[in-house]
Amino acid sequence: MGQPLTVKAGKKIDLADFDPAYGGDIDKEAAAAATEKNIAKIDDLSYRLYADRRHALLIVLQGMDTAGKDGVIRKVLSGVDPVNCRVTAFKRPNDEELRHDFLWRIHKAVPPRGDVGIFNRSHYEDVLAPRVHALVPEAQWKTRYERMNEFERMLTDEGTTIVKCFLHISKDEQKRRLESRLSNPNKRWKFSQADLAERKLWRDYQHAYEDLLTKCNTDYAPWHIVPADHKWHRDFVVSGAVREALERINPQFPAEEPGLDQIVVE
Repeated sequence: MGQPLTVKAGKKIDLADFDPAYGGDIDKEAAAAATEKNIAKIDDLSYRLYADRRHALLIVLQGMDTAGKDGVIRKVLSGVDPVNCRVTAFKRPNDEELRHDFLWRIHKAVPPRGDVGIFNRSHYEDVLAPRVHALVPEAQWKTRYERMNEFERMLTDEGTTIVKCFLHISKDEQKRRLESRLSNPNKRWKFSQADLAERKLWRDYQHAYEDLLTKCNTDYAPWHIVPADHKWHRDFVVSGAVREALERINPQFPAEEPGLDQIVVE
């Protein structure tokens, strides 16, 4: 039996049940070919989404450092026209953002109808770092799960389809990727000693992720638990999830103006 990509809403998620190195029943070559087909289809459907202007697509990418959020964006969304696609990377809140509610900066980045929005990290950071580092009282961050569910419910009711992907990597794979950054002069800029401090909190982050994956896994915005140790399989899975979401939206070109067949351009 294959490893599931999604879990029924309400069921407790234990990340130990999901193999980060899982490759399914497809090999690297076949997965690469299927990914290219998915990318081409995403290109076509996102163009139709832009023309249709009745729906939006929001892709949420979460994962530990080096899980591949940037790589997914470069690969899977490579065919989407920048005209109707925007990537937002959520880092530590600045002073202005801290003076508002925690969802204020998130809502500003939600894509309008016709567009594709990609969150590189997201509102879920506000139940991860505050919990692991005790930045706010427990009673405060615990209320945020339900607020985020309500926020996503509102977005979906208003025409936004949400694809949430947790890029699940192993601690050993993270070690290899951090070492790769150190050994490659072109990647050393991505390395921060803070990554090593966060790595020491691996178990705490895993528990925090299990809670948010469980509590914020809904029928209208389910989590996809993506095995991410193999980049080729990660891209295959995410591209398939995005393609399926766009196919469910089924955007259509608007009706053309009447009489176009009689027009002669001189």
